[in-house]
Amino acid sequence: MTQSKPSMFQKLRAVFYYAGFYPLTIIYASFCLLLAPVLDFRGRFKMVTGINYFYMFWLRFCCGLGVKVTGRENLPDDGAYVVVANHSSEWETLYLQTLVRPQCTVLKKELLKIPFFGWALGLLKPIAIDRSQRRGALKQLLTEGKSRLEEDIPVIIFPQGTRVPVGKMGKFNKGGAMLALSAGVPVIPMIHDAGHYWPGKSFTKSTGTVQVHIGEPIPVEGRSVDEIHQDMVEWLEKHMQELKLI
Repeated sequence: MTQSKPSMFQKLRAVFYYAGFYPLTIIYASFCLLLAPVLDFRGRFKMVTGINYFYMFWLRFCCGLGVKVTGRENLPDDGAYVVVANHSSEWETLYLQTLVRPQCTVLKKELLKIPFFGWALGLLKPIAIDRSQRRGALKQLLTEGKSRLEEDIPVIIFPQGTRVPVGKMGKFNKGGAMLALSAGVPVIPMIHDAGHYWPGKSFTKSTGTVQVHIGEPIPVEGRSVDEIHQDMVEWLEKHMQELKLI
């Protein structure tokens, strides 16, 4: 799929979307910040991410962008696991919090400085990484990630490290495989094609249906990091090709 120049209608729809998104985010985040101290983590997660369901409805209503999930049965009903997903849009940062509940997300620490949105995000026990400190970031991922998994909180990792536009592969780091092996939990690979409809840092959104594919759990017991990582990358690359992301 090639990206065409946004029409005036698409731009107006995006304006309408953000006219609802930003004011409601400020109001809802303020409400969450007030109530957070009296709730445990799971209670905070349900409260803070409750607005994400509205985001998805509002995106579909304003911009005509829906979602279809294949392989939802591959997500364990309970227990901890590590999700590895591609990163090409702002869409997945909103939608995945409705799909994997509860969760802990590995993200860049700068996001927590965004007024209201980042402050509320900080209530969800994220693993906020300083990407300029690669060795320290990996140690932090393994230490904090294992702690979250021991609490039966799934961890979401974007192994490409940053948003990668459609047409490019990027490099998949081994952090997800290392964390899963150290904690003894499976890896769940996940691919979506939101970058076709909502490219990173794009104001406008295209009408369509985001496809999300969830793979079967990749076992870690008795295996090496390289073996786990190879299975993960092969699955991700195969489905990226199917969704015309590369």
